[in-house]
Amino acid sequence: MLPKHRRPTPPGEILKYEFLEPLGMTQLQLATAIGITRVRVNEIILGKRSITTDTAFRLAQYFNTTPDFWLGLQMDVDMWDTLQRNAGEYKKIPPVKKQTASAAC
Repeated sequence: MLPKHRRPTPPGEILKYEFLEPLGMTQLQLATAIGITRVRVNEIILGKRSITTDTAFRLAQYFNTTPDFWLGLQMDVDMWDTLQRNAGEYKKIPPVKKQTASAAC
């Protein structure tokens, strides 16, 4: 469930503050360990790049988490951002009216 009054914590912040810093690990060390570039790790941490499924699998394998954990963090941020940009448009869309069983036949 998305928070109502704040943007969800981006996966890059979680990566930095909950994984790299406690382990005393640099971005370069992580990048080397999981087979991606340091620039890719840095852009994720800075919020300039999204977590892809490939990155999610790599992080999950390395940190003994799940790909769903990483993708869920990213999806929450993406959904929040989309909702903030388009909420007015979404409110204009009327819900479909339910048909009764006899009307559907």
